[in-house]
Amino acid sequence: MALGRKKKSGRKEPKFDGAASLDGVRLNPWDRVGGPEDDEDVKPKRRAAKSRPADDDEDDAPRETRPRKTRAAARKDSKTKAKGRSRSGLGRVVYWGAVLGLWAIIASAGVIVWVSAQLPPIQSLEIPKRPPTIQITGMDGTVIATRGEMPGANVSLKDLPPHLPKAFIAIEDRRFYSHFGLDPTGIARAAFANLMHRGVSQGGSTLSQQLAKNLFLTQERTFQRKLQEVELALWLERKYSKNEILELYLNRVYFGSGAYGVEAAAQKYFGKSARNVSLSESAMLAGLVKSPSRLAPNRNPEGAERRAQIVLSAMADVKFITDAQAKAAIEKPSYAVRPVGAGTINYVADWIGEVLDDLVGQIDQNIVVETSIDPKLQSVAEAAIIDELATKSVKFNVTQGALVAMTPDGAVRAMVGGRNYAESQFNRAVTAKRQPGSAFKPFVYLTAVEAGMTPDTVRPDAPLDVKGWRPENYSREYFGPVTLTQALSMSLNTVAVRLGLEVGPANVVRTAHRLGIASKLESNATISLGTSEVSLNELVGAYAPFANGGLAVSPHVVNRIRTPEGKVLYARRNDPPARVIAANAVGMMNAMMRETLVTGTAKKADIPGWSAAGKTGTSQDFRDAWFIGYTANLVTGVWLGNDDNSPTRKATGGGLPVEVWTRFMKVAHQNVPASPLPGSMQSPGGFLSNLFPGTSRAPSPQQQSYPAPSQSNNQDFPPPNVPARTSQQSQPPVTQTSGRPEAAAGLDGWLIDRVFGGRR
Repeated sequence: MALGRKKKSGRKEPKFDGAASLDGVRLNPWDRVGGPEDDEDVKPKRRAAKSRPADDDEDDAPRETRPRKTRAAARKDSKTKAKGRSRSGLGRVVYWGAVLGLWAIIASAGVIVWVSAQLPPIQSLEIPKRPPTIQITGMDGTVIATRGEMPGANVSLKDLPPHLPKAFIAIEDRRFYSHFGLDPTGIARAAFANLMHRGVSQGGSTLSQQLAKNLFLTQERTFQRKLQEVELALWLERKYSKNEILELYLNRVYFGSGAYGVEAAAQKYFGKSARNVSLSESAMLAGLVKSPSRLAPNRNPEGAERRAQIVLSAMADVKFITDAQAKAAIEKPSYAVRPVGAGTINYVADWIGEVLDDLVGQIDQNIVVETSIDPKLQSVAEAAIIDELATKSVKFNVTQGALVAMTPDGAVRAMVGGRNYAESQFNRAVTAKRQPGSAFKPFVYLTAVEAGMTPDTVRPDAPLDVKGWRPENYSREYFGPVTLTQALSMSLNTVAVRLGLEVGPANVVRTAHRLGIASKLESNATISLGTSEVSLNELVGAYAPFANGGLAVSPHVVNRIRTPEGKVLYARRNDPPARVIAANAVGMMNAMMRETLVTGTAKKADIPGWSAAGKTGTSQDFRDAWFIGYTANLVTGVWLGNDDNSPTRKATGGGLPVEVWTRFMKVAHQNVPASPLPGSMQSPGGFLSNLFPGTSRAPSPQQQSYPAPSQSNNQDFPPPNVPARTSQQSQPPVTQTSGRPEAAAGLDGWLIDRVFGGRR
């Protein structure tokens, strides 16, 4: 029996054909127990699903059952969506643009605050006071040099010709009177031009910006400096009027060649005040501002002229001048004036700068220094040095030269400290100290004259041994007994050494110091040959007493110092000079040194109609060549050599220095009435016959003349540096007395006994 067997059910399970038929009965999350019914994130979605219109059911239907849209409807749909996307994109652009703009404003404000922090407080800013200007004038009142960071006096705008400021406005800032310190139009124009030229071809800075840079900032090209310049330009515009800004600009802008301000530039380039410049000159000055170093008329006259023509065209373009005026100015260009004395006058200006503190103390105001310099003679002196070196420096291996010319009372008329100031500012006339060689011998002979000797006193020219030192003549020849006049004119070394030992080296040193040598001198036997170093300026000053009759001088160049308004700060005192040489000794020295130019080592020196005297000098190994010569009108010294003290190719004092001296002195004495040297009494009978009537020249025991050495008389004879050579010429005996060599009794003894009663 089939108890417990379950009866087979007759229920049939549903069958589904295809997956598509399951879509309608598939459970969703809301149909499930514990589904997202209570999930807060899902509720809104459910509500949205429930609220969908019935038509949306089409979207849930299979793709095959959806109705197809027409092409027009599709296009319309596409356009609608495109508009939506466009509006959405535009909105995003506006949004982000506003965000970026806000950040840009914040960043700009931050930059301005940062830039301002680098500047002094604006409210405390003041226009900086100009450093004092030192204006140096010649004896004729003309300006020969200026010193100071910003040389050039301030000129009021109303005192300038109208075309001068207009030239600057036309070329630098046409909208100067209409902008507020910045010129947006000019900046845009400059930016476009620079973009087209792919570089910096134009600047957009206004005159106010340029002034701000010149007054308060450096010249560095940085973004920070440019922002500071803008801020300061705005401050200037708020604080000052347009005319005040323009006047400040014209008086502070740099024009090249050390000239700041229109007044200094006009004086520098045209030799006149800015009050008197012409239209073409104004255009040239305005054109310099773009590139003062490159366009300076004294360096690049053609470039300066081309730039001036551009300025004139700009002035005509803005109707500041007519086309006819511009054309006339272009056809009549301005030419730069070469300053008097050119570069070498700067040696004088430097020397003046060194003594100003002693004369007036610290300079805290503009001053005018009136000097004794003759601008014409300064130019002549410069040309004489430069031209001589240009033609003969290679031949004689001489690279430098110096010249000092002063009146017999010590007023310097011309000074050249080197051949080119731009290349070397070292003043070889004042600062350099070199061995003067035989140019020192006049102090030895003066000491001998003051000890009782005369120009006709005889001393032997013979070999000499001083503790192993054997001085020689340049020619290595000896001429026996010679007068002091002959010995000095021929520059015989042995006689000079004998005299120095005879009178005592210490006395020679005292004589030199008494006449004006300030340098330290070694009191030894070699002092007679000029082995101690001196400067050219002090050596020329020490010769001045021979030209003025025996009075002490102090070389000077400053006569007076005053303010531009006329207040005198210093005036040179004309105290009576002290006598340093007796009148009769001056006469004897002039007679002997005059012979140097007549028959001796300086025969090339000649000034027609004038009586002149002097002495050549050549140091050991031909390192230095000197000539110091003078008239009753002027004392002039010339030095030639090398800065490194290297030997020249036998350049002697009687050669190049004499040529320079003669060229200068001939011009300096033109149209000047001739005057004799003090105490000069030349006659065929000799100096003694004039000084002591009835006394004739002492006869030579051999009745011989004393010829010059075999070398040219135009050469000087330097101290020897080679062993002495025994002369074949017979010499008078020399005896040693009290350690000093003296000539034996004979001609010299007869002369001294005859004239001075035996006093030696």
